[in-house]
Amino acid sequence: MARPTQRVLTLLELLQSGGIRTLAELSDRLGVDERTVRRYVDHLIDLDVPVESVRGRYGGYRLGLGYRMPPLMLSDDEALAVLLGLVAARRAGLATTTGTASETAAAKIRRVLPERLARKVDAVLESLAFTAPPGEFPAPQTTVLLAVADAVRHRRPISIRYTAADGRRSERTLHPYGLVAHSGRWYVTGADPGAGEDRTFRLDRIEDARTLPGSFEPPAGIDPVQRVLSELAKAPYRHEVTLRIQGTAEQIRTRLPASVAIVEEQPPTGSVEPETEGWLRVEVRAERLDWLPPVLASLDLRFVIERPDELRTLVIALADRLAASAGRRT
Repeated sequence: MARPTQRVLTLLELLQSGGIRTLAELSDRLGVDERTVRRYVDHLIDLDVPVESVRGRYGGYRLGLGYRMPPLMLSDDEALAVLLGLVAARRAGLATTTGTASETAAAKIRRVLPERLARKVDAVLESLAFTAPPGEFPAPQTTVLLAVADAVRHRRPISIRYTAADGRRSERTLHPYGLVAHSGRWYVTGADPGAGEDRTFRLDRIEDARTLPGSFEPPAGIDPVQRVLSELAKAPYRHEVTLRIQGTAEQIRTRLPASVAIVEEQPPTGSVEPETEGWLRVEVRAERLDWLPPVLASLDLRFVIERPDELRTLVIALADRLAASAGRRT
């Protein structure tokens, strides 16, 4: 059950969001009776918070004009949520190049916590483990991230200086559709008027981003996440794998997500008989092939390997090892 102090802070947060809040609404949101709400209002007034009472049929309470909530007035749950968010973002590689910013922000919040809560938070942070180690991925510049985000929000074109994976540098105009954080990296996807096509760029490879005059209208129904995942699946890798798998797209996606494989409906050819329906064409680009045989086995679906032959050899070797292990009794 929430303590009175936490409810008073929640009341202040509700009033801070603007407008007139009725007594009945505040009573419902706080989970207390209307008399208690009035007492919480008196507490805020005692703290010099200008809460105004509005009379009439649609009356209630509101904050006085120009009032802003003092910083760091966080409840226990809010403080813990902020700290966990900062730590998780840093461990997952979603920080910016100003890597100390999340650490200093967390330290400031930690210092203002009551000692009782601070000890509990420390216990959580010390015992928490992440699968993605910190510092594994390069981080984008803060100025670049903020400029791109502002351009996305206001639908403004931007000029970026970009360094490709092969070291080539270029300056281009981009109409950004959205920012996407995926597997520890930041991406921006949008239209590249110079190339006449949609492109996806890694933010850590953008040296500079400047807002340009004008505006643009993104295509209807645009989904930045799906666009980024599709682009990643099409990126050039050492091996290009083509498969035909008998099953549904949903079944295949459980093991081969959109960032790894392209799944298309297409009937099988060649020696695949007797059932000819329900086959999907799957394209995978990978730096290594050794992870694919176990994945294909875990799908538990019929499949045909079109290329490369090296994958066929690896699948046969896995099947031999499994058969040998299954026949072993001692």
